Amino acid sequence: MTPNVPPAPVTVEGSEDRSPPVLDPTFGASWRRKHLSVEERVNRGKEARRRVPRSDQARFVPDPARPDPVALLESQAATRVPELVPIRYGRMLVSPFTFYRGAALLMATDLATSPRSGVTVQLCGDAHLSNFGVFGTPERQMIFDINDFDETLPGPWEWDVKRLAASFEVMGRHRGFSRSQRREGVTAGVREYRNRMVEAAAARTLDVWYDHLEVGALLDQVAAEVRRGRLRQAEERRTRRNVAKARTRDSVRVFTRRAGAVDGQLRIKPDPPLIVPLEDLVEPDSEWGRSDVVIKRLLASYRRTLGVEHHPLEEFRYVHMARKVVGVGSVGTRCYIMLLVGRDDDDPLFLQVKEAPHSVLEPFAGPGQHAHQGRRVVAGQRLMQGATDAFLGWQRIKGFDGVTRDYYVRQLHDWKGSAAVEEMRLSGAVLYSRICGATLARAHARWGDRIAIAAYLGRGDAFDRAVAGFSAAYADQNERDYEQLVRAVRSGRIVAETGL
Repeated sequence: MTPNVPPAPVTVEGSEDRSPPVLDPTFGASWRRKHLSVEERVNRGKEARRRVPRSDQARFVPDPARPDPVALLESQAATRVPELVPIRYGRMLVSPFTFYRGAALLMATDLATSPRSGVTVQLCGDAHLSNFGVFGTPERQMIFDINDFDETLPGPWEWDVKRLAASFEVMGRHRGFSRSQRREGVTAGVREYRNRMVEAAAARTLDVWYDHLEVGALLDQVAAEVRRGRLRQAEERRTRRNVAKARTRDSVRVFTRRAGAVDGQLRIKPDPPLIVPLEDLVEPDSEWGRSDVVIKRLLASYRRTLGVEHHPLEEFRYVHMARKVVGVGSVGTRCYIMLLVGRDDDDPLFLQVKEAPHSVLEPFAGPGQHAHQGRRVVAGQRLMQGATDAFLGWQRIKGFDGVTRDYYVRQLHDWKGSAAVEEMRLSGAVLYSRICGATLARAHARWGDRIAIAAYLGRGDAFDRAVAGFSAAYADQNERDYEQLVRAVRSGRIVAETGL
C-alpha cells in the first residue's frame, strides 16, 4: 500500500524543536554526571533530611504576598479561546474538588515557597488523583499509570507527592468522609509512595525501569482486599466493569459516537460549543480554507517525531478535524480531534491534537531543556510512564488566527479508563490512594535519584504524617480560593457557563 502520509521531510514553519541536547542542570542530572556511589547517594538523602527535617513538610503558611487566585486564573485565560473560558470557570464552580482539578497554577505558586529536600525528578506537574487511570500499551496490554503530563517538568519530587496527597484530602471532603477517614486515605498513599521508593532504591536499575502495574495485578489487589473484608464484592464488580468498559474505548467506538455522513461525506458530528468542525472556525479564503492540504503537510511533519522507520500512521489518510473541549483545567486551550481512515471507512483512527502552553511549574522550577512545549510533554511522558502511546508526538502549528503554538499529538482513546471517584467509599478510596502512591513512586524512580529520596524518606512514618498535615491545611486554602471564584462570578467580575 502506498503510504498516505509520507515520512519525507516537509518544511512547516516552526515545526522543529532545535533545543540543544543538554542535561537539565539539577540534582537529578548531577549525580549521574558524577557517577556517585550508592553510599554517596544515601548520604545526600540523609544530609537533605538534616537540612530539611521531614516534619517541616507539614508546613503550609500562605505567602503574605500570595497573588489573588482569581487573577492567576485570569492570567491563564488571556491566551485561551475567549468563548471557551466561561466553560472552564463553570466546571471549576461545581465544587471545591473540581476547582482543585483546574487550580494547578495556584498550587504551583504555593508549592514554590514550601520546604524541599533538593532532590529533582521528572514531575508529572499535576498529579491529582483524576490524572491516573488505565490505558492500552502498544503491546496490547492494559496498565495503570499516570495519564496526564501537560505540566511535566523536572522539579522537586515533593511537589507531585503533595499535589496527589492533597487531592485525596479534597476528594474526601467532597465525599463526606470524617477527618480521621481522610487522614487514613492520605497517609495510605504517602506510605505506599515511601515503601515503593525504598524498594526501588534496593532494586537493580533495569528492574526499576521495567516496573509497571498491569491491570490483572491491579484486579488481584482488589480481589485480595475483598477476601480481607476491606472491600465489598460490589466494589470489585464495579472495578471489573470499569476495566471491561475501558477495553471498548477505542477509535471504533469514538467513530460510532462522533462521526457520520454529513452531506454525503464522512465527518465528525458537531456538538457546539463542545465540538465544532474546523470549517466552522476558519475563513474560506484563508490558507486554512484548504485545510486538507495544510493538515497533510502537518501530519508529515508530525510523523517525523514518532521515531521509527515504519509506522502505522503512514497507512491512514486524513478525513476531518474539529475543535473539542476537554477536561477542567485545560478548557480554553486549543484542542482538536482528527479523524483518519485506513483501508476503508470501517478502519478509523482518532488523534487528539492538544495545545501545550508552558508548564505552570516553569516560573518556579525553570524552563527545562525543551524549547518546544509539545516535545516537553512527550519527553516527560516517555520518561515517567511504564509504556507510551505509539502515536505520541509533537507539532508546532501556525493557527488560523496567525499565531504559532506548540502542540502534542496522541490517540484520542486507546482502552482508556479512570476510577469512579465520585462513587468511592472509604475502603475503595484508601486502596486507590495506595495504588496511585505506588504508581507515582515508580514514575519518579525511573529518572530521579531514588536512592537519595529513599534515604530522605526513611522507614518511619514521619514524612507520611507531615504530608497528611500539609494536605489538610492546603484543602482549607483550596476552599478559600474556591469561595473567591464564587464571589467573582456573583459580582460579575468573570462569566461562568455551567452545565457544559
